[in-house]
Amino acid sequence: MRMDEQALATLDSLVAMSLELGRSERDLVILGEGNTSADVGDGTFWVKASGTQLAQATPSSFVRLRLDPVCAIAERTSCTDRDLKVLLDEARVDSGDPRRPSVETVLHALALREMGVRFIAHTHPVAVNAVMCSQAVELAISGRLFPDEIVVCGPAPAYVPYTDPGFELAVAVREAMHIYAEEWGMPPKVILMQNHGLIALGASPQEVDNITSMYVKTCRVLLGTAALGGAHYLTPANVDRIHTRPDELYRRRALAGQ
Repeated sequence: MRMDEQALATLDSLVAMSLELGRSERDLVILGEGNTSADVGDGTFWVKASGTQLAQATPSSFVRLRLDPVCAIAERTSCTDRDLKVLLDEARVDSGDPRRPSVETVLHALALREMGVRFIAHTHPVAVNAVMCSQAVELAISGRLFPDEIVVCGPAPAYVPYTDPGFELAVAVREAMHIYAEEWGMPPKVILMQNHGLIALGASPQEVDNITSMYVKTCRVLLGTAALGGAHYLTPANVDRIHTRPDELYRRRALAGQ
């Protein structure tokens, strides 16, 4: 298969983003944890192959699939593990590619297609999972802590209670994304999954990296507040003011490289 320039450029950007997110000192993933994806813009997308590591990403770490058949999987009433494998194999652009796409491929396809983003990173940051695996997770993420959290990560995260990874999680994330978009009038930038991890959605690799970094900081600050009586959240009016200020909208676009 001869790769076109657009697909190759997208893949190069995805590899660079994945390597950056996989750096061990950032504590976002270890071993085969996490997965990333990118929309080529021609009805296909790249997604991390199962068993590969973000820290060692190369162009061969990714599989190219067609969006339509992958998104169609979410319309099924059920999907066994075997069904999912067969359907994802059939959606590969290169039918001879032996690599298996990530088990979270349907989730990535739905977010790329239905939320209109171009790059996605799903990671398991230790600081984020310290919150996601806690008894008080829903209370902990119920408020915003500081202005830059809002500028970079949006007015709130979307939240998904623990769901079995794969088909069931893709369906649950899809529902959470659409509920969020209806409530806030925009796609979520952050999706939090109980006992699992973080998904960052953005228009560029830089935006995805910014969102991931800022939400890790948010969780570190949140955990730190526990030593001094708990979190002091901004008021809804404070959040709305930061979220809609013209200067902050300009800064948000500049930070994302737009």
